[in-house]
Amino acid sequence: MTCIIMKQEPNYNNLISLYGSDILDSKGMEAAKDFIQHGDTSVYEHCLAVTIMSIKLACALRMAIDMNTLIRGCLLHDYFLYDWHDGVKWHRLHGFRHPKFALRNARRDFDLNEVEEDMIRSHMFPMTISKVPHHKESVILCIADKIVSTREVFVRKTQNAS
Repeated sequence: MTCIIMKQEPNYNNLISLYGSDILDSKGMEAAKDFIQHGDTSVYEHCLAVTIMSIKLACALRMAIDMNTLIRGCLLHDYFLYDWHDGVKWHRLHGFRHPKFALRNARRDFDLNEVEEDMIRSHMFPMTISKVPHHKESVILCIADKIVSTREVFVRKTQNAS
């Protein structure tokens, strides 16, 4: 699907449901509702916000992208399925290691294409310097994840946005 200038914003929930309902309905994504990502935002909420931001960026940049792949890769980019705040020793390197765990879990639970795998593997670039994004959907995810993560860390849901 190619994003073009639209007279009105797309219905993000409809697009996400169209291409990602199997992911959203999965036991793994249900579990992600109980894991905190940044601040007081769950991994589930984070993945949805990153997906919406990615759609917005792709459309704003007028990029021809595979919307199905973009949405699915975004929903699964943090599909690591553990609480990285629990003090377990190996979680200290979560930022560097979680893409590997997310990709392993996503491969186990879903059929992924090459671009979706690249998106999950490389979404922490440049932090994971050797995992360079190779597809435009992967680059969009990297940017969207940084924008949304920054917002989640520095603007709490409980704050009044003024």
